[in-house]
Amino acid sequence: MKKILFVASESVPFIKTGGLADVVGSLPKCFDKKEYDVRVIIPKYMCIDQRWKDQMKYKVHFYMNLAWRSQYVGILEMEYEGIKFYFVDNEYYFAGPRPYGEIYQDVEKFAFFSKAAISALPLLDFRPDVIHCHDWQTGLIPVMIKDIFADNEFYRGIKTIMTIHNLKFQGVWDIKTIKDITGLSEYYFAPDKLEYKKDANYLKGGIVYADAVTTVSRTYAEEIKDPFYGEGLDGLMRARSNCLTGIVNGIDYDVYDPETDPYIAYHYNADNFRKEKAKNKKALQQELGLPADNRKFMIGMVSRMTDQKGFDLVAYILDELCQEDIQFVMLGTGEERYENMFRHFDWKYHDKVSAQIYYSEAMSHKVYAGCDAFLMPSLFEPCGLSQLMSLRYGTVPIVRETGGLKDTVEPYNEYENTGTGFSFANYNAHEMLGIIRYAKSVFEKKKRNWNLIVERGMKADFSWHSSAKQYKELYDRL
Repeated sequence: MKKILFVASESVPFIKTGGLADVVGSLPKCFDKKEYDVRVIIPKYMCIDQRWKDQMKYKVHFYMNLAWRSQYVGILEMEYEGIKFYFVDNEYYFAGPRPYGEIYQDVEKFAFFSKAAISALPLLDFRPDVIHCHDWQTGLIPVMIKDIFADNEFYRGIKTIMTIHNLKFQGVWDIKTIKDITGLSEYYFAPDKLEYKKDANYLKGGIVYADAVTTVSRTYAEEIKDPFYGEGLDGLMRARSNCLTGIVNGIDYDVYDPETDPYIAYHYNADNFRKEKAKNKKALQQELGLPADNRKFMIGMVSRMTDQKGFDLVAYILDELCQEDIQFVMLGTGEERYENMFRHFDWKYHDKVSAQIYYSEAMSHKVYAGCDAFLMPSLFEPCGLSQLMSLRYGTVPIVRETGGLKDTVEPYNEYENTGTGFSFANYNAHEMLGIIRYAKSVFEKKKRNWNLIVERGMKADFSWHSSAKQYKELYDRL
């Protein structure tokens, strides 16, 4: 029986700010329980919903030194969908309305969490063969296993994997503070270890010391060796390229299923979507106050409104796009200028643009099910989950060829009649507008071809099981 421990700062259903939580919550369920004992440990944030807290059972507590401080560590546990979850409790660190705060607080909070997660293992009577660390918040774990815990017999031989979900976030703060927080010796703060532009960098430490490094798509694994995408760590990624694998994320096919989805008005599948999907479109148009007309080409976006997600491109061409016979639905929040831009367009083109400046899980499902096309023009996208959801719901993705978008959306080829979506290569607003117009012309003039694109997308398999197979191989190799 192989034992695997996932350590992360968030996990569905308990706490979620992004795609990381989906991975940590969904992937462990996909391993064969006869071969793998996979468990997950996350912080017990004060802002976790009370209904989950009520189900957690006290397991053990102890006091732990974090450099010169002595801190209380409580461990609670509960089982969810057959997976054992542990929660690290310390109200000093995990109070507050959100899981993340200011970076200067977060570097101490996650140093504490990382050390507490490792220290708790002997008391939980669980010795993992592999500790699978996610993002910068757990970057110190591979370092500590090689340092603070190296002399302890219990930890000898435990392997570590560092998974990068987004290289942009690295956990960087000044060396003096990090040394004081972690109690790591001078030795670790050299340019070939944690030092980064005269500061200390948690993620860099994890990448340097882990036994294997993964990221969330094959293309992103290649891109981050390049200075444009490498966020200052491209040299390190090239140096570690023999240990670097890209494994594309999946989505939970039980949650995202147009046949059973409780949030959508009409259920459908790859066989009957030609009749049934349009009913969801009409329901969405009515709910948002747009003209209910099945012939209108309806484009959806569900996203954080930031430059990374390509909103500067959208800003550049939205006026021009609105001269056409389209409908555009935006759901999400983000930078103020983009929120205000969409409010303005909603006011100016009220029968074409619907701006929903908030986030709701239910509304996102309605957008995935109701729209004809789904736009994701990201500047960079480590994996991206929205395009997988839109494929699952038969909403044709229009994406820029980067990271996971390039790996998961096969561009439509009208001569061979293949492909599951539309894509453009250069980060250019008019190239994007051109591909939107092309998609619209296929939708309007070649309905049969359009329906085949939809069908291929709905039949593609991006469930977690195919990704789990690749993670299994990696665990077995280690």
